[in-house]
Amino acid sequence: MIIFLFVAVSYMVKVQDNQSVLTDYVDTKRNLHDKLVNEFKGDTLKWQMSIGKDLTMKFENPTVLFSQGEWDLTPQFKDILEEFLPRYFDILLNDSLCDKIQEIRIEGHTDTVPYPRLDPDPYIANIILSQRRALSVVKYFRELPSFQRYTEKQQRKIEFWLTANGFSYGKTLDDDGKYAMITNKAINLDLSRRVEIRIVTSGDELLENFVEKNEKGLFK
Repeated sequence: MIIFLFVAVSYMVKVQDNQSVLTDYVDTKRNLHDKLVNEFKGDTLKWQMSIGKDLTMKFENPTVLFSQGEWDLTPQFKDILEEFLPRYFDILLNDSLCDKIQEIRIEGHTDTVPYPRLDPDPYIANIILSQRRALSVVKYFRELPSFQRYTEKQQRKIEFWLTANGFSYGKTLDDDGKYAMITNKAINLDLSRRVEIRIVTSGDELLENFVEKNEKGLFK
């Protein structure tokens, strides 16, 4: 009986720990999402930007972002970024959830058009293109006067967060804006050419650890 009670209590503690992990994960993302929606609710339409519940900001008009096959920012996209990025990072730097942010990914995504001048392999060519596009966003941000106004500590924090990622056409979208690979629907070339800014929080890490431990049977 004593052994049974010990096992039961241990199980209950683990369940409570798991629930705490999941609650922390959900609350962190919900609070950040609400703040971002509140800040940019007047801009999403004119910038053709959407804010996902997974904390992803998507800039979805390819003609505004870059010229076909190029990675230099258009004047229009520069204007958007000049207004968007300082407000975006001001929220993150001054929020009580700041320490829960592990990474901010600047993601470049392309369609399936080949670019032999970059590489004979279309996938590799688009990795190069998408990577350069993501890097162009990071580089432009660092050149803005608003970035220079941050304290040295804040700049180091942003540098700790920021990564530039090229996804090629690995995550192309269908007409509904969902991953074509998963839905098995036709690729929408326009929607697939996009820039996404994605926040990764400590909750993501906790959830991954939780899933991994469950798969190993540690919480059974």
